[in-house]
Amino acid sequence: MLREFHLADVLTLGNAACGLAGVLLAMQYMSSPSQTHFFAAAALAPAALLFDWFDGRVARWRHQQSVLGRELDSLADIISFGVAPAALGFAAGLRGGWDWMALTYFVCCGVSRLARYNVTAESLFAGRDKVAYFEGTPIPTTALLTGILALAAWQDRLGDRLYWGVWTIGPADLHPLSFLFILSGTLMISKTLHIPKL
Repeated sequence: MLREFHLADVLTLGNAACGLAGVLLAMQYMSSPSQTHFFAAAALAPAALLFDWFDGRVARWRHQQSVLGRELDSLADIISFGVAPAALGFAAGLRGGWDWMALTYFVCCGVSRLARYNVTAESLFAGRDKVAYFEGTPIPTTALLTGILALAAWQDRLGDRLYWGVWTIGPADLHPLSFLFILSGTLMISKTLHIPKL
């Protein structure tokens, strides 16, 4: 299988590696709360963005776009821009029962958005070397959530000090910060929101 990999695919694996490292660092932060681990996890989001940007450029430059590459890119993206931000949110303090539901919704929206893109990509390409627009926000935009969490860490607003506090609703807690994850997920799966691809 490795013989079928192109340079762009290796860059895509770099994206996936950044995502996994972000998840592991978020777990490390929870076991020994050193903000160094939290900031390192957050810093891997822009690194994953760079790999994600370069893999597409390299694939078009070398005329080596493939179905395998597109699927690989989606799998890497769900790790780096779906699971990793959710794990970092959980590590930051989004641990109430309603928070769990919000983070699960967010990741499921990311998976659904990428699956929809892969199914509709051929029609969206319409003879061009890249899609003209995205339906819904592209999943890498979730790096903004990671940026907000990094800002919260920098301002020492993690755990019990998260922005906007915590609400107890019925049997579980909800941190209003979780609504940003719900909003991000909802925008990803929107079919009416068309964003031109630059």
